[in-house]
Amino acid sequence: MYQQLKEKLWSFIVHNNPDLMFNLQDDYRVTEYLETKVSQVMPTAMKLLEQGKEGYAILELCMNEMTAELKPSRYHYIAALVKEEFPEEFVRLREAGLLSYETVNLVDHCKETFDVSGFCEQNFSDKIIKEQITGKILDYFKQAK
Repeated sequence: MYQQLKEKLWSFIVHNNPDLMFNLQDDYRVTEYLETKVSQVMPTAMKLLEQGKEGYAILELCMNEMTAELKPSRYHYIAALVKEEFPEEFVRLREAGLLSYETVNLVDHCKETFDVSGFCEQNFSDKIIKEQITGKILDYFKQAK
């Protein structure tokens, strides 16, 4: 189960948090991060096993616990904002093969705004946060020109 959780967590990160994936790879901390997160959830997994829960249910509950702080995806939030608010820039970046790269850079550029606003699933649709992040994206694109 330990290895399954590591693999599922890494897959989740790759698909939903590429910014974290690149940072972990740059710092050579992928294994350390995955092992720490899985080790933290193993007591829960063992308790659920003792209660007779099915393997798939244990994996799902443990994944929810391990990924709670990674939701919602800042990467997907910014990608959607760029597509919606800056369609010409979106097309230009996509056609140049830079969309993923620049979206990761934008997540880093907007990190302080996300942190200060307490960006989470409960305020994911907040208009003020959207305006603040959109402003930061605009600043980024202006600086890049």
